[in-house]
Amino acid sequence: MTNGLLQRVDAVQVPVPSLDDGIQFYVDKLGHRLKWRNDNVGQAGLELPNGDSELVLTEHLAYEPNWLVDNVETAVTTFTTAGGTIISPPTDIPVGQVAVVQDPFGNILVLVDLSKGLYQPDGAITHSV
Repeated sequence: MTNGLLQRVDAVQVPVPSLDDGIQFYVDKLGHRLKWRNDNVGQAGLELPNGDSELVLTEHLAYEPNWLVDNVETAVTTFTTAGGTIISPPTDIPVGQVAVVQDPFGNILVLVDLSKGLYQPDGAITHSV
């Protein structure tokens, strides 16, 4: 493997009591731009100005950070072969796939690929990345 398995931090999740409250604080008061919002999953993605990572407001406590990989299924196989364990197997999501794994030291990582596209501000999904 010439490059590492984990490409970059895709998103850091911040629990909020409601998306409206979170957006009021992080967008209206702190000036972050809303990239997308999905009320069905209780999440909204905000732009971080110095990179491709997102700040994701979530109404549900979730693992963090989310690590971008080329292909979740391949990454999970590589991760478990190296000694990690699967917490949640690869699952389809609107923009690709996600899985949760644990390294031998107890650290939990969320692996995500964006193989189906990206969320847009209106919750729609682009179909190319």
